[in-house]
Amino acid sequence: MRIRTAAPLALAAATALAGSLLVAAPASAASHQGGLHLGKIQYDSPGKDNRSNTSLNAEWVDIHNNGKSKLQLKGYKLKDNTGYTYTFGSYTIAAGKTVKVHTGRGRNTSGNVYWNRGSYIWNNTGDKARLIKPNGKLQDSCSWTKADKGTKNCH
Repeated sequence: MRIRTAAPLALAAATALAGSLLVAAPASAASHQGGLHLGKIQYDSPGKDNRSNTSLNAEWVDIHNNGKSKLQLKGYKLKDNTGYTYTFGSYTIAAGKTVKVHTGRGRNTSGNVYWNRGSYIWNNTGDKARLIKPNGKLQDSCSWTKADKGTKNCH
């Protein structure tokens, strides 16, 4: 009689445990399955770092909207470890689209915005990009080391 009673209890406990594991697993993966996030970063522009505008614009960060609706980025900030900050003006990113934030000078277009800096932002030996919401909360971050060899796929 005890074996019959124990078996259903053990089965119920195992089912509850398995169910909680199944529920917990997607929650940890969900942070990058939808919404706004950092994509690929080219922190070391190809060739010699000569501070030309072409070289500066070859240093960039992709921000991807993996959500189901467009997002207004006004007030979002992109920051490095030193505190250099790019603040988005009025810019709408469509669902499923990417905007590339270039370090150098240029004219903003659909899919490309420019920091308008005359010097590099991202450290080649290691740094961390942070995407910050207008309310000051961290939306996403991505760090790298020299071992990443110039580019980093954040997700």
